[in-house]
Amino acid sequence: MPYILLQAGTDAVNALGGGSPAYILAWIGIFLMVALSGVGSAWGTVIGGSATVAAMKKRDDIFANSMILSAMPGTQGLYGFGAFFILKDHITPEITMLTAAAIFGAGLISGVTNLISAYFQARIVANGIESMGNGNNVFTNTLILGVYPELYAIIAFAACFLISGML
Repeated sequence: MPYILLQAGTDAVNALGGGSPAYILAWIGIFLMVALSGVGSAWGTVIGGSATVAAMKKRDDIFANSMILSAMPGTQGLYGFGAFFILKDHITPEITMLTAAAIFGAGLISGVTNLISAYFQARIVANGIESMGNGNNVFTNTLILGVYPELYAIIAFAACFLISGML
């Protein structure tokens, strides 16, 4: 049985670019990009959603505005997913190590930037939601301040687009 599993694994690696290190490196970059971006968005929306639930114990009329703020960190996952579509067509079994390194780097840049910006954006919106729960009219200000970390996620997405254009 272990031999069958080993053979199946070997067949899968051979089907994926012949086991080329460059091919594998490029796909690792893509996986990191999508996974880290998704984790950041999931983490961020949970932080915002938790702040919403807590604030609604005091004021249930803030749900609509709180929901908008809570959703803001979800965009970073979309940037990672969008960058996947920009870069995936450059990965072929004949990929060079230089191209693979560029894709890996783009994936790392996008994934890490999106993870961090989603987390810190969530902290901003959670504080705003908490303040709204305390009766303060800070929705617009929180929305504006929450856009700042988003800028860096957009820059990382643009970097993936530019890197793709150079390949």
